[in-house]
Amino acid sequence: MSRRNHISARLALVAALLPLGAFAEDRYLVKATGDIQGIANRHNLTLVKSLSGSAAGYYVLSSRGPLPQSVLSALAQETAVKSAESEKPVPLPGLRSRQTVKPAATNPGSIRISSFPTFYYTSFAVTGYTDQPATNVINMDAAHILATGSNVVVALIDTGVDFAHPVLQRSLIPGWDFVSTSSGGQEVAQLNQETTPILDVGGCSDPNNPDPNAPGCEQLVDIDQETTPILDGGTTAVLNQEVTPILDLVAKPVVDSRRYPAFGHGTMVAGLIHLVAPKATILPIRTFGADGRATVSQIVDAIYYAIAHHADVINMSFSMTLDSPAVAAALETAKDAGIILVASAGNDGLPEQVYPAAYPTVIGVAGTNNFMSRSLWSNYGTPLVSLAAPDEGVITTYPMQHYAQVNGTSFSSPMVAGAAALMVEVNRRITPAKAASVLAGTAHRVDPSLGAGELDLLRACLGAR
Repeated sequence: MSRRNHISARLALVAALLPLGAFAEDRYLVKATGDIQGIANRHNLTLVKSLSGSAAGYYVLSSRGPLPQSVLSALAQETAVKSAESEKPVPLPGLRSRQTVKPAATNPGSIRISSFPTFYYTSFAVTGYTDQPATNVINMDAAHILATGSNVVVALIDTGVDFAHPVLQRSLIPGWDFVSTSSGGQEVAQLNQETTPILDVGGCSDPNNPDPNAPGCEQLVDIDQETTPILDGGTTAVLNQEVTPILDLVAKPVVDSRRYPAFGHGTMVAGLIHLVAPKATILPIRTFGADGRATVSQIVDAIYYAIAHHADVINMSFSMTLDSPAVAAALETAKDAGIILVASAGNDGLPEQVYPAAYPTVIGVAGTNNFMSRSLWSNYGTPLVSLAAPDEGVITTYPMQHYAQVNGTSFSSPMVAGAAALMVEVNRRITPAKAASVLAGTAHRVDPSLGAGELDLLRACLGAR
């Protein structure tokens, strides 16, 4: 979605919320030592929460009234404050009110996948998933002779995963849910209760400064997902999740995509990690609600959780329009812990910088079709993009024992995360820098705007030895 459409969607959402008392408060993510309550009191702030575990030392504070620029400037004068930034709701694109729902009868075309079951390393799956064209593009079957991801942990910062999906069951271990603050990481169709009370959801707090990069303006996090039809070995059409519900074969909504636009995202991403690294262990960290919302503090929490639980790889299929010092610091810590970091490049079709993919610690992944040409929606250019992988018409798992066909860089990123898992199995001493270098050095050269080129799993595994 273009920046203009992002802004229009945000303004529409703000207008819808104004009668409910929007702009009730501003929140800040602060890293500090010493007496945080004393700092809050000196600046007339309220302590909302303290991050725990490896993220200890970060706090979310809130204010009512003062401009965020003034609050952040005042906090910067505190010697005990190491960093401070606006803590904002981070919505998915396409959260428009009163969306048009297209009935199944209007579907202009159809596709078909094979429903023939085959045993795929840990479970049965349909061959339309295991033998899809994208696997040939990335040279997957030959790579599996060398590695399958055994004894490698891939952390997934997303909407959770369906633990009951038969394809994924044996690959999942319980993680954490930062939406409901509970153990597990199960994907559920419920609104994100952590972020919905924050009503300042769009625009800038200073109406005289419309610059979206100015302090106090909205920090946007996009889960880079475009289309998600459900496939059960039968016929369905490709649906755009932004304007249509996800449908099963009898044309009944699986969930209401107007209320839960991100439901299934984590399960779909997990399915592609499993496809590429079928014996890897997936650690789901639920950070986004089914409504597609998270906050910067939740993302920071999730990264430190992955570090504390000894992840080897972290996949991040989302993008932020603005740099976050707290996220950058967390990722630096993860890199120092030896974790390979992978993120999607975003779906605006522009040579723009989005985060975390643009951080030097992260492998940014663009999307291509099965002919190694850049997908029209994929962001491109350096230093954002390290390499690319297929993200058009990819088949993956979906909650409630379904499969889905998906488009978007959310789904090229987990292929590279899976590649990283294979490389870790091949060489347990591989460093994040070495992994990035090998992936770049073994990719097929294609469009120069796609970084090093197209992912090749076999060459990457050989290069990792």
